[in-house]
Amino acid sequence: MGKAVEVRRLLPDPGDTTVEQQLDGYRPWEQPGEDRPHVAMNFAATLDGRATIEGRSGQIGSDTDTAMLVGLRTRFDAVMIGAGTMRAERYGRVVSDPAKRERRDQLGLPQDPLTVIVSGRLDLPWDAPLFSDGGRVLVFTASKEEPPAVETSLQVVRHEGGVDLAEGLRYLRHERGIRALLCEGGPRLHSELWSQGLVDELFLTVAAKLTGAGPSILEGELPAPTALELAWLLEQDGELFTRYRRA
Repeated sequence: MGKAVEVRRLLPDPGDTTVEQQLDGYRPWEQPGEDRPHVAMNFAATLDGRATIEGRSGQIGSDTDTAMLVGLRTRFDAVMIGAGTMRAERYGRVVSDPAKRERRDQLGLPQDPLTVIVSGRLDLPWDAPLFSDGGRVLVFTASKEEPPAVETSLQVVRHEGGVDLAEGLRYLRHERGIRALLCEGGPRLHSELWSQGLVDELFLTVAAKLTGAGPSILEGELPAPTALELAWLLEQDGELFTRYRRA
């Protein structure tokens, strides 16, 4: 399973802990809505609120941020990303560690979370490892094009005129039994979900870095400011790991 990643919990109940211990009691699949899954967003940002460095998010956070990301993936039925994130990051199998897939099985979760991609034009890097490494993929699209043959289990769900995220979440809840979904971005997808009131909580890593350029963590106008409630705050070497709930 690898070495436990130690962090300092600042809130609530200050003390030493690990990423694994902090996530152990987190069970979002027990909180599904009637018409959509429980939805959480996860992203890393610099101190000036930037979501990428040189076009990619992976350079922002530390190895501890990666451990948090991987740990969160083990707690959800599905992981959602936008097409731009897929093109930039070229995902592989979302839970690649067999031991972590076995742990999901013990929790009553499918061994592989469903990877959900939102791609209006179906413009995806079909040679990326995600489409050959196993797992399950579903794509919401408005395109009438047919995808190429891939080795991974792939389903395409088409929307007329443009992808309707609320309808997509209803489909996931009722047709695929998805109880909890983690969205990893990018910024425009996060903004669209938030502006439509489709998000229950967010996990934000704040890296002790400044970049001065690049997109912000949300790209797009929100209908109104939204109050959030801080559920926990962790720290390691100046990097902050937060969990917020919609107030």
